[in-house]
Amino acid sequence: MGLFTGLVTLPLAPVRGVMWLAEVLTEQAEQELYDPGKIAAEMQQIADEVAAGEIGEDEAAAREEELIARLHEGRARGL
Repeated sequence: MGLFTGLVTLPLAPVRGVMWLAEVLTEQAEQELYDPGKIAAEMQQIADEVAAGEIGEDEAAAREEELIARLHEGRARGL
């Protein structure tokens, strides 16, 4: 980057910084959302809630389907 280009684009530095931060936060959130270990823990929690009688089979099945969809989406994204 030349001196002139650096001086001209200097006012945009905060914008580039915010955009970079947004990309990093998005990436971190997606990794957490699609983490197979976290999904497995949530599946176990659902099983525990069913065993304790806190939720019914229909609600458990719906929540498990959502988790399975997240798992497939994460694998499709390569996360």
